[in-house]
Amino acid sequence: MPLIPGFVARRRRDAAALAALVTCSNVLIGQDLAAADGMPTPPVPAPQLDWRPCVRGSEFDCATAKVPLDYGHPDGRAIQLAVIKRKATGPGRRIGTLFFNPGGPGGPGTVQMPQNYRSFPREVRERFDIVSWDPRGVGNSTAVNCFAGPREAADWRASKAAGFPVGAQERTAFIAAYQDLARRCQRRDPELLRHVSTADTARDLDQLRRAVGESQLTYQGISYGTMLGATYANLFPGKVRAMVLDSTIDPQAWTHDASDHAPQLTTFLRMGSDRSAAATLDQFLTLCGSATTGHCAFSAGGTKATRDKFDQLMRRLRKRPVGMWTYAGTVGDVVNSLYVVHPGWTELAGRLQDLWRGRVPRRSPLPPAPPVPHPQPYLGEEQAAAVVCAESPNPRDPRAYHALEEASAARAGDAGRFWTWATAGCAPWPAVAANRYRGPWNEPTAHPVLVVGTTYDPATPYKDAQAMAEELANARLLTHHGYGHTALINPSSCIKAHESRYLIDGVLPPAGTTCRPDTPPFSRSARKPIGGVATGGGGMPRFVRMGRGADPT
Repeated sequence: MPLIPGFVARRRRDAAALAALVTCSNVLIGQDLAAADGMPTPPVPAPQLDWRPCVRGSEFDCATAKVPLDYGHPDGRAIQLAVIKRKATGPGRRIGTLFFNPGGPGGPGTVQMPQNYRSFPREVRERFDIVSWDPRGVGNSTAVNCFAGPREAADWRASKAAGFPVGAQERTAFIAAYQDLARRCQRRDPELLRHVSTADTARDLDQLRRAVGESQLTYQGISYGTMLGATYANLFPGKVRAMVLDSTIDPQAWTHDASDHAPQLTTFLRMGSDRSAAATLDQFLTLCGSATTGHCAFSAGGTKATRDKFDQLMRRLRKRPVGMWTYAGTVGDVVNSLYVVHPGWTELAGRLQDLWRGRVPRRSPLPPAPPVPHPQPYLGEEQAAAVVCAESPNPRDPRAYHALEEASAARAGDAGRFWTWATAGCAPWPAVAANRYRGPWNEPTAHPVLVVGTTYDPATPYKDAQAMAEELANARLLTHHGYGHTALINPSSCIKAHESRYLIDGVLPPAGTTCRPDTPPFSRSARKPIGGVATGGGGMPRFVRMGRGADPT
């Protein structure tokens, strides 16, 4: 679930890389595509996948899949999906294919899977080909793009405040910017806007499963990827071999309980992202205050003193930004930096300390681009909005957001302001998904699902993991008593061991199993993760752009 008012968790500079996916088969779908939402299901041939090295010498193979824009009319317009694969590394030990979705919505799998590849357990990498793709509407697939070029997109981004609006003048400009975006998107490709829903992508996933010759799906989804997994599990319950849902969304919160009544709250306020981010920030300040400045640069020598220092810094930034670092932009940076504990929390503490001293923080270096043909595709906010706004109800009156912001701030502080405005673009959004899936969520699956929830997650609350495990017909909850967004990029050997045993052998952890992170925050032994930091590891809103045209991250 980030980073300037929009939706997709990734560092700006449009940083990310992408590429392509799977093998081939010409079998036609019969009842395989039976849709729980009543959508017509004519036979659709599986995509032909011509795997080739993504670039010369790359360990990753790329392909392009062709799928129908509208599965109800498969002979109509076709779109392309960029797909990527890393073959199983254990000679003679391959089990099959593990499909991976990195979240968002809007996460480009052809970039994020290579960046996060070594975060998967070694045993899983040995036994499975790992395949990911840029979902329809995203990145190097047929993408939602509402601008004529990069300059036009940059000018639009510069027309509104970083993070969220502060004051009546910024709110007016913020709302006007999203009204302008909606008009642009409606003019560019209104047909595509109606066909980038989670249910559409779930059908694409089933096509990719068939294309690689798997009789059932093995899948791991993080963040928004858990909604995709839950949707697939209920559209194709008989096709579930194994499914790991890490940092989950409550499907009832996402769909507004499948109600047609106007929502009172935004998607993320229904989910409780504001409260969860506030609780995670409190843990950050508590643990920082308990550490020395050698381990946490922002420490004031005690928990209360460090919390007070943070509050004082926020008040100071409201009155006087430090360079391009405004109050709202800094809050956005704080929330997004809580996603990855190592090195995110340590680097965040350093930036806060720089701001405390009145110095402009230095940018954290981005990880190297993965070996794919197009590592920096266009990833504009409209790509996430096309999914969230078209299928998850949000208030349509832009004037409602300020009151919601104040109510959320009363319960969740600064983080509440950030999460309230994260879906402001939905107020004027011009499209409703043609094929929304809104339940039921309890179709009995061929095999049980493993749900992983982290107790201090700044985007997807632990209670949402509990809700997902209860909603699904046959699921087991594995609790990560840790911090950050997704256990995949906040490592726990305990979590990885349970996931490996489940994915390989189908063995669930015992009911009530809990795990802890390998390395606590601000620890001397903290190590940097291998990849995934540049794209946020599957978050939902957007990365924070500080001021106009600058990017501190």
